[in-house]
Amino acid sequence: MSTNVTRRQVLGAGAALAGSAALTAGPFGTPAAAATTKPTIVLVHGGYADSSCWNSTIQQLQARGYATVAGSNPLRGIPTDAPYIGSLLDSIDGPIVLVAHSMGGTVITNAAAGKSNVKALVYVAAFAPDVGETQGELITKFPGSLVGPVSVGVPYTKPDGTTGTDLYLGKNGQAAFAADVSTATFRLLQATQRPFDADSFIYPTQAAAWRTIPSWCLVAGRDKAIPPACQRWMYRRAKARTIVEAPTSSHVAMISHPRTVTNLILDAARATR
Repeated sequence: MSTNVTRRQVLGAGAALAGSAALTAGPFGTPAAAATTKPTIVLVHGGYADSSCWNSTIQQLQARGYATVAGSNPLRGIPTDAPYIGSLLDSIDGPIVLVAHSMGGTVITNAAAGKSNVKALVYVAAFAPDVGETQGELITKFPGSLVGPVSVGVPYTKPDGTTGTDLYLGKNGQAAFAADVSTATFRLLQATQRPFDADSFIYPTQAAAWRTIPSWCLVAGRDKAIPPACQRWMYRRAKARTIVEAPTSSHVAMISHPRTVTNLILDAARATR
């Protein structure tokens, strides 16, 4: 038998391999082979925000070959938000680095509990509650939060006919929420925000995933939403592997300091390999 390989045979073999890769694609179009070498990065936003707040971070992660998913947090409180994000985690094959901002931290703290595929938690100016704690307790544990006075309550009707209250960030909320971005950027954030149910502050945490899953944390040094002192206290309690300080950052560190946030996520991702 001849050992010569024709160009047509080479091209045919390449096409077959490409077709095989397509058929074995992992979550969100990532080839399964790649999914085994790098974790999927799942990012969860908090209140007054939507998934687009992660855009700069996502671009940097994707440029480095990481599959990324920005989960849409319902912002209805732990009983709704945690199972919803938990279902998203269950749909992803391979290891996951789970990242959260603000109230998203409460969600991942509950949602990741018992999820063996979640290998790292990353808290970006986020709540990291313990079992039984509420966000209302934590946000008032240390002085300095200014978001309450600039939040606007809007009544809404729930499916059972009862009335709930959604909280929106008012037009005067930049100093409390995003002091280190341009006025134009804040106006866009404020116009496209997702409100959260006021009852989100009163639901007690049911599980603390950071007790069994290693964590990486970022403190926003000029945060007027979740006081920096509260962030440091929660992250030390969680025995985070790494605590990074962004001294000049407002609450929206992933927008104003995307490089710092991305580097922290990359540190966590490398630790899972």
